[in-house]
Amino acid sequence: MADGDRPNVGTYLTDEEAKEIHGAFMGTFGLYVGIAVVAHILLWVNKPWLPL
Repeated sequence: MADGDRPNVGTYLTDEEAKEIHGAFMGTFGLYVGIAVVAHILLWVNKPWLPL
């Protein structure tokens, strides 16, 4: 692959590799956010901190 074939973004990943890493990151980030939301709901059910 010639130097002109890759965008100059400071990485040596191909588009496919970057998409694969991005997909894995978004999946784990979604899991993290989901766990945090469930934890906050469980905590609020146990001891409400906002009067609704």
